[in-house]
Parts: sequence; C-alpha cells; structure tokens
Amino acid sequence: MYIPKIFQLNLVILLHLILTGFTFAQKAPYDVFPEVKPPYYRVRYEPSKEPGELVFGVSYTLWIPDEIKTLRGVVVHQHGCGEGSCRSGLSGAYDLHWQALARKHNCALLSPVYEQRDGENCQLWCDPRNGSAKAFIRGLVDLGKISGHPELPKIPWALWGHSGGGYWAGGMVFMYPERVAAAWLRSGVPLLKTNPNRPDIKSHSLNEASLQVPIMCNVGTKEGVTVKDGRFSKVWPANEYFFKKLRGQGGLVAVAIDPLSSHDCGNQRYLAIPWLSTCLDLRLPKKEGNALQKISGKDSWFASLLEKEAFPAESYKGDALKANWLPNEKIAQAWMQYVNDTKVRDLTAPPSPTDLQVKGRELTWKAEADLESGLAYFIIERDGKFLARVPDIGKNRFGRPIFQNLLYSDTPTLPLVRMEFIDKKVQKNKKYSYKVFAVNTVGLKSK
Repeated sequence: MYIPKIFQLNLVILLHLILTGFTFAQKAPYDVFPEVKPPYYRVRYEPSKEPGELVFGVSYTLWIPDEIKTLRGVVVHQHGCGEGSCRSGLSGAYDLHWQALARKHNCALLSPVYEQRDGENCQLWCDPRNGSAKAFIRGLVDLGKISGHPELPKIPWALWGHSGGGYWAGGMVFMYPERVAAAWLRSGVPLLKTNPNRPDIKSHSLNEASLQVPIMCNVGTKEGVTVKDGRFSKVWPANEYFFKKLRGQGGLVAVAIDPLSSHDCGNQRYLAIPWLSTCLDLRLPKKEGNALQKISGKDSWFASLLEKEAFPAESYKGDALKANWLPNEKIAQAWMQYVNDTKVRDLTAPPSPTDLQVKGRELTWKAEADLESGLAYFIIERDGKFLARVPDIGKNRFGRPIFQNLLYSDTPTLPLVRMEFIDKKVQKNKKYSYKVFAVNTVGLKSK
C-alpha cells in the first residue's frame, strides 16, 4: 500500500514520540501553542523529581528553513523568568524577523518554554546547572531525530536571552564555550562572584575558552544607568561588574545601553539580529564538523564604557581592556546609532512577498522579513491603485510597530497574525489585478 511521504514522516514522528515517552498533555496557561507541523517541530518533557534534573515541564519548538539539507547552527531565543515571560516563549519560533537571521546562516530557530508558575524559583531553570542544560541537549537530540536532521545535537549555538534568559545564556557560555558562537544578554547576566544576600544563587567561573565567545550585554537605561532606584535598578551594576571582569581579561564583550527602555526589550532586535549575524559570519565553521572559528580582531572597534562614540582599534586612545569591543565598522556604526536613539539605519528594501493567491474575495500570500529591519506591514494594490494597508495600524507598545506585534519578551503576540486580506468591494464577474508589497520598520518598500 502506498503511503504519501508527509504521512510517512508523521507516522515516524508519532512512533518516536511513543517510544521516547514524550507528552503533550500541557495544562493552562502553557497549552496555547501555535500549530506545529513541518517546518515546525516540538518536543515536551514532564517535570522530573530526580536530583540534578529539571523540576519544571519544558517544551522546545524548532523551526527549520525550507530546503536546508544540513544545518550549520541553532539560534536560541530564550525567554525570562515568571509565568508571563515563560508564556512568551510559546510564539518564539514563529517570529519572522528571527527566522530571517536563522535562514541567512542555514540555522534552525529554537524557542524553549519552561513551565514556571508565578512564585516558583526561577533559578531552578535559569541556572543551566539545575537541569535545564541537560534538558536542552536532550531536546536537540530528539528534535534532530523527528526533523530528520541528526546533526542538530552537534552544531553550534547562537544564544539570545532576556532577563533570566540572559542569565541562562551566559551560564551556557561558561559551561559550553566550545559550542557557543555568540551570546546576546538582554537585562540579565550570570554571577561571577558570590552574592551573600542570595546564597541560593551559585556563581560561575571564567575560563579561557569563554573569553573567545563574543558577548553583548544589553540593558535599558532605566535599569540602573540613569534611573538609580526601582525594581530593576540592580541590573546595571551586575552588568557593569560582568563586563569589567570579562573585558579586563581580554573577553570579546561590549555593552549596548538602550536609551529609551527599562526591562522590556524595546528596539534591541535591530541591533541584536545584525550583531548575531556578523558573529555567525565570523564564527561558524566553513566545513561541517570543524570547531568554531576564532575572531582575529584585526577589524575591531572600541568605545569607552558609557560613551556613545566608537573608533577603529588603531585610533582608539583609551585602554582597550576597559572598552567595549565591537567586531567591525558595520556593527560599530549600528551600535553608535542604537545607543543614541535606537534608530539603527537600513538602506535595503525588504524581500518581495511570494505566492499570492486570490480565492473569491480573499487574498493570501507569504513573505520573509527583512534581516535588518523586520516587517512592519503590507501594501495591497488593486488594478495599480492603493487598496489597503495590512495591518491598518501597526502595533507594539515596546518599540517600532511591526506586523506580528511584540510581547514584553520580544516574541509575537498570539494568535499569530495571518497574511491575508478580504476585498469587500469586488463586483461579481469582474476581473481584478492585485499586487502586494512588504514594508520594513524603517519604511522601505519591496518590489
């Protein structure tokens, strides 16, 4: 009996889930994931009571670009602490802008969801030594099997983390420096010295290999830089100590202070995504199976801590081991724009939409986000004249309005916004010609 290939794949996935004991019996509020079918894959593990294992349930959703035969790396988008932030991970793998980064470098995009409830101890997952590192690696193995990408557990990681997710990502740098191509730490860094007021939080130890990992510490100015009191005022002192400790020993680390925000993510993705893209260019192995490349530093730029101007290495007058390290001129220019007003410039138009379908009054299409500036909205023309803007009014209370809207932890709102439009003014038996244009967040329109 002939079984179509898609059903063959689904049968293999189902059998694998049964044999390995995966479960999808999630309870509210962690049971509202978007649909998962190729190119999306998901595994979930129940909480464990075994010593050294993860005490929370956890799900990992993976997106793999179409037509990729062999993956080169995994981009990890890690949410922060608390039930609200954890729930934001539900949509992380569906973010079109982060998918653009993964696609450019033949990487997968992975979004974890640790099922922490309000009032529960975040350290039990955001410290990777408490079982989340082990669960993460298990997830890569199992996702590699069900997606048909056995290389998944072996390839490098590009880590992005917010708040407790920054603590987690930084901890993974110290635990697995040979695996981490780069790490962006938004509003959270791991401890490098014991805090007498929090004996439950263990510090990490620096090692030579971790100093070779590019790290960007990103904080909002209202997290202790210009606003010295309040809930998040201790974020900056922790980042400042972390930066000085690593940079003083030659670590490839910098600080980017968001001049507009507090603990929310603001417009950070417009620097984070190009920065991670540059680091992946410099670090990913040219040949499968090889070690991550070391950065030579010949194109480095430097900027004094808390200053807003960067200089090429050969013309920087200060102490380089006390200065922000930036990998090249392109990133230095973007960094200077970001720390001034977050208006990182972009001169390239977004990709054109594809696969426009018209069925009766309904239009649907597909589109990829612009790597530098994401996707703000679409313009629809009918017979060469403007018909509509989708969405009519862009949303995002934390930064630039974007097509998918954004939650506090830098992931799309649910339910996911669809690429569709209903033309309510068509006449029966009359033919129309439609065009759809994509517009990025700096206002540039596609072909």
